[in-house]
Amino acid sequence: MHRERQELDIYMTHRAQLVSYANRIVYDVGYAEDVVQEAWARLNRASHAQPIDEPVRYLYRIVRNLSIDLLRRLSREGYRTSMDIEIASQIIADDNPSAETILIAREDIRIVLDAIAELPERERIAIEMYRFGDFKLREIAEHLEISVGLAHSLIASGLAHCDRCRNNKT
Repeated sequence: MHRERQELDIYMTHRAQLVSYANRIVYDVGYAEDVVQEAWARLNRASHAQPIDEPVRYLYRIVRNLSIDLLRRLSREGYRTSMDIEIASQIIADDNPSAETILIAREDIRIVLDAIAELPERERIAIEMYRFGDFKLREIAEHLEISVGLAHSLIASGLAHCDRCRNNKT
């Protein structure tokens, strides 16, 4: 019972930040809320099987994975998420992009998301917090319990990996 109370305290303390983090990935507050709720349920189930050493980090990882899974599922189902529109508007300068331009932009997004998924966990979390969560280097360093310099190196390395993957696929 004590462990469940600790998990609930962690969830309540970090819930708003987790929803904000998920929202920056899925661009929909409703979906973000659902993702965070499911992440907490998974933490709860997983901790019954074995203690989780870093539950906050675990929650961020699960929120990220569930958010990306949701985007993939929505994409397969043919839904247009506001993320598609937001990213496409940033990537594509033309007000009326061609179907080919849209497909290229979506493929580019898929390549980058796959590249991020390939990164080692700590580097992946740093990239996600920096790019999707809008966290500052200091906040990332504190969350990962590393120096600011190492946080910067992880982000730089991760971004370089994403660029290499994009350049190799084009």
